[in-house]
Amino acid sequence: MVLVPLVTACGGGADDAAVTSGSAKTTGASEAVFVAPAKVEVIAGLTGCKAKIRLEADELRQGVCHTPEVDYLITTFPKEEHQRAWLDSAAVYGGEYLVGSRWIVSAKKPEMLEEFRAKLGGTVQELRGGRGPASAPGTP
Repeated sequence: MVLVPLVTACGGGADDAAVTSGSAKTTGASEAVFVAPAKVEVIAGLTGCKAKIRLEADELRQGVCHTPEVDYLITTFPKEEHQRAWLDSAAVYGGEYLVGSRWIVSAKKPEMLEEFRAKLGGTVQELRGGRGPASAPGTP
């Protein structure tokens, strides 16, 4: 097994720590493990965009990417419990999300999540809507 380090010169703070996504892709006779850091800018770079940060809070950071193929959001979390709370809240709206360790990618075209998964790792999760007023007919 070959470990592919994707971030080595981005500073030394705790926010720069890389996390293993737990997903591997087999290429020929060797196997590579994709490592995606829990940092919006680095994840955006791995997906081919330069994110515009739209939200910075203690619980999360969120950046938006606009590409010719798709618009998508990258959300990172300093702690797993913040990510779980975010996913619980997003379940009201439903949809598909690419979920890694302390990061989530959501796209207007959910079929793009598989392409991102090949670059970042993680798992595509489908959240069921219908729990609360936000999913009522006519609600965006």
